[in-house]
Amino acid sequence: MKRVTERAFAYPEVAARHLVQMASGIGPVQDGRAHIEKLNYPFVYTLKGSGAEFAAGMRCG
Repeated sequence: MKRVTERAFAYPEVAARHLVQMASGIGPVQDGRAHIEKLNYPFVYTLKGSGAEFAAGMRCG
């Protein structure tokens, strides 16, 4: 039996807040923009967020 647990980034506001914190540590590359890969990789692989949670956080923020 598999039990469902609450995901860390289930709410888009929480994901957006965390993405903004991560982005503040990344320097801008061109015209004040940062590479999305520098946010996507740590969010999905290190913090174990899903792609849908990442997209919801980006839309919310």
